[in-house]
Amino acid sequence: MGTVIMHSVTSLDGYIADDRDGVGPLHDWYFNGNTPILPEPDATEGDHDHSGSGSRFRVSPASAEYVRGFWQSIGCIVMGRHLFDLVDGWEGRPPAGDHVVVVSHRPKPEGWHPEASYHFVGDITEAIAVAQDLAGDRIIAVNAGRVGGQLFAAGLVDEVAMDVVPAVFGSGKPYFGDVDGPHLLEGPTVLVQGDGVLHTLYTVPAARP
Repeated sequence: MGTVIMHSVTSLDGYIADDRDGVGPLHDWYFNGNTPILPEPDATEGDHDHSGSGSRFRVSPASAEYVRGFWQSIGCIVMGRHLFDLVDGWEGRPPAGDHVVVVSHRPKPEGWHPEASYHFVGDITEAIAVAQDLAGDRIIAVNAGRVGGQLFAAGLVDEVAMDVVPAVFGSGKPYFGDVDGPHLLEGPTVLVQGDGVLHTLYTVPAARP
């Protein structure tokens, strides 16, 4: 069973976007270095190659090493419908992994990229079950926010990964959504200093039986 990791870039005060879904400076570190996260895509690798997404980014060597290992370990992404609509599901090509599970009471848009392995389910428990079947032993990456917070509160998240950017938003979309606290985590088990970002990873005690 793959590890479930909740992940997002976040401001110092814990917001993944502003009130209008703008990310402001949160993603600047993706473009402030000279090292690609993933190599340039090889046209011979076929339609399921996602390296073009990572090759657009140029980060510090430390960030590239950390993010590359994380992304290449992902088998499936779990996201909410709001993010899916916001990014149009990355047009059927997720930045990492081969599969995506969308938590939504609405079905996949008719005719939307039928070749893409995107699965729409109605609740968070089913989302993790479907993601586990798709990912096998690989990582399940859960996007932070409202759906991520629901999974975290339900004890379905094993680890919490935060790419912390030195910016203060004051208000916006919280990393943990509407979750009530307190919740005590263990770690950080990973602490990597990039340029304009601090990569951290925490363990959720007894997340699942």
